[in-house]
Amino acid sequence: MAVGRLPETGVDLCSQPTMTRLENLPGPVALKRMMMAMIALFCDSFAQVPRRLVLDLDDTEDHAYGQQQLSLFNAHHDSRCFMPIHIYEAITGKPVAIFLRPGKTPDGVEVCLVLRHVVRAIRSRWPRVDIVIRGDSHYGRPEAMAWCERNRVGYIFGLADNTILLRRVTDVAEQAALDRLAAPPGSKLRRYAELRYGAKTLKTERRVIARVEASGQGVDSRFIVTNLAGLPKWLYETVYCARGLLRQAQDEGREPDQGPQAASRLPSS
Repeated sequence: MAVGRLPETGVDLCSQPTMTRLENLPGPVALKRMMMAMIALFCDSFAQVPRRLVLDLDDTEDHAYGQQQLSLFNAHHDSRCFMPIHIYEAITGKPVAIFLRPGKTPDGVEVCLVLRHVVRAIRSRWPRVDIVIRGDSHYGRPEAMAWCERNRVGYIFGLADNTILLRRVTDVAEQAALDRLAAPPGSKLRRYAELRYGAKTLKTERRVIARVEASGQGVDSRFIVTNLAGLPKWLYETVYCARGLLRQAQDEGREPDQGPQAASRLPSS
């Protein structure tokens, strides 16, 4: 249908092996050039050099049918899939780059490689632009944070909890639970704490912000790690939590809320 030919009486079409060879024709160099071309289009879309870019890293489940190359079984999604990495600029909502990859969580080396390619390509055009990276906890790898710190890149990542982090905020969690007893029924109460944390995998202490929320279902603690300046509540609620607003707005076909735009007022790292 795409080429205007009938399947039985029309001119012969490509066979399945021919299509497979065509699919595998681009090599690593061609794929990198495609990525660089997409970043170049992103940079060309600006009439003026931006002062700051906020890059949101996210991945999505791309369900694969059959035994396609690079597709893997992902236990979280309970499917055989690809897990492409999407990078969007949060202030403008423009796509920056998309990386097709196997259906597994990226490790620190892969996250660092993606950041290095994208940031270097952007700064080859705009050497002085400030760049901030936002992402979920599986992007907050020690290798990625160390690379950002060496290359004048701000970051704010989710941080998975553990017994040490939860123990460090025990006093805040208990106080939040007590304060909620005096609050109206059904309400939620949030408290914030800041600490320096350096697990063996981090190798160095970094700024960690804890959000402790007390509700009728108990006390829930979430953590983020960042090298940005600013008040803990503002960094968590306005900066970090805004990373999902852009994708949600695009899915619903509407303009994003002010959360992503507020990232343009980020303080220096």
